[in-house]
Amino acid sequence: MEQFASTVKTLTDDLLQKQLPDLDEAIEKLLFEVSGLDALPKIPHTQLEDCAIQLWNWSVTKNAGGGLSKVQKAKVRHVACSLLYCCEPENPTEGAIRKQILMASKTGRTWLDCKNPQMADHFLRLAVKSLETLYSQLMSRGHAAADINSSKADVEKDLLRILSCQAESAVSQRNNEEAVVYMQRCKDMLQRLPKDTAYLSLMCYNFGVETYNLRMFEDSTFWLSQSYDIGKTNVKYGPGPEVLAKGLRLLATVYLEWDCQRFQEKALNAVILANKECVSTSGLYLKIRILLRSGGPDTHIRAGLDEMLEAQVSLDVCLSTVKLLMSEDREMLAFDHLKRVCQHFGSSPDLGTALVLHVELLLQKGKGLLGKQKIEDIITGHYSGKQLAPDALTSLHVMLWDQASKQFEAGQIEPNLAKLQRNRASCLLQLEQLEKAKEAIKEAERCDPESIFTQFSIYKIAVQENNVEKAAEALNAVGRLSKTSVSSEDRLLVSESSASYLLSLAAQIALEVELITPLITCFIHKMRSNRKFVTFP
Repeated sequence: MEQFASTVKTLTDDLLQKQLPDLDEAIEKLLFEVSGLDALPKIPHTQLEDCAIQLWNWSVTKNAGGGLSKVQKAKVRHVACSLLYCCEPENPTEGAIRKQILMASKTGRTWLDCKNPQMADHFLRLAVKSLETLYSQLMSRGHAAADINSSKADVEKDLLRILSCQAESAVSQRNNEEAVVYMQRCKDMLQRLPKDTAYLSLMCYNFGVETYNLRMFEDSTFWLSQSYDIGKTNVKYGPGPEVLAKGLRLLATVYLEWDCQRFQEKALNAVILANKECVSTSGLYLKIRILLRSGGPDTHIRAGLDEMLEAQVSLDVCLSTVKLLMSEDREMLAFDHLKRVCQHFGSSPDLGTALVLHVELLLQKGKGLLGKQKIEDIITGHYSGKQLAPDALTSLHVMLWDQASKQFEAGQIEPNLAKLQRNRASCLLQLEQLEKAKEAIKEAERCDPESIFTQFSIYKIAVQENNVEKAAEALNAVGRLSKTSVSSEDRLLVSESSASYLLSLAAQIALEVELITPLITCFIHKMRSNRKFVTFP
């Protein structure tokens, strides 16, 4: 033991140096030395106990300054706690036991934070054992009842925290049955510790989230139900209606994803209860999802849609609901609801978004005449005081270009089709739909590869993608085409300054995204060599 104590003292002194070159190596050496202590008899040793306290205090100070990682902190606490327990006297004082409880519980908690539940279990068991010893001591004391009750309450608070950590460890190791046992012990203590109601409720919620992410649906529904039940046991100290509603919505979602046909009633009951606790946009939308997935009747779905409008949900949520209805083949409900949404948001500056969606859905369903009439109504409204917002106007343009491009047959009027695709691409870029814009420009290039405007559009997309090589190729093509005579009858001659403006605009775009350096040489070369600019399509 003396040799062991001397070694530990030396390693401890080395670790406590202010400028230690290799912190990990020093910690690992200490960890190795204490690895077999559990098998040795406990012998009181002042020097080892001092080392334990020094290491613990050092880890606290070092961690406060950000000098330790989580794993390093866990290992140092592991060493300190192991040393303290190996020096445990046969009849420890109350102060010594409380010190053990503190160090063992915090070491277990730290190992849990490091995602090492197996290591945490060892120290959490030590903490429970020390708590039992302390409780036994308290009960054997002959002091005043009030003093004993106060100390017993402290022990119970510590025990609840440790048991909840053991439950957390069991859940992380997918040992649900063991976790249930620990949590039940915690629940049994709530009557005496009501202020911990929110803590336990939130812990069960976290278990529900963890098991849901692991697709362990049965376990997840258990923990989320427990979270709600615990939270309702004491309204004063519970987590509050918003948190309870959040757990119920997740519970409904778990049932929905697990087997909606089998658990449709439970899913619906959970979301209805959530909306009673605290109504929310997500809860109202989830209710519609469940009704649709479970094949609910139109009357029930319509009632749910009415709830959404009464709750003043946003226009975006209403339109998302319309799209959801369409995706679930509830076309009549979708158009009916969309009509009511347009009426409800009649004075909103964003109404155009709903109107454009209405046109889009009509065209998707082959209702061309109705779609045409709707477009005419929108255009009339736009020029008579009901102007579309910029995004809605751009979306309408994209839709019109899409419809126009579909009217061209392959191989016919290719330059015009290229122009359509370029216009589509410009609108899509404004909507930040880069991939769709690339597809449109690819089609424009297929139809009319010798267009300076097509090459300029390719350049703009390449710059957005930070593709210097592609941008340089497109810029070269712009320069080449600006010098080439054009014989197509449908092309108009433009001034030299117009082509020069395109190249200037290309430089400006590159400057804005800090791509000017790799492109500047090419740009200057083109500006100097291109004295004459020819026609553009």
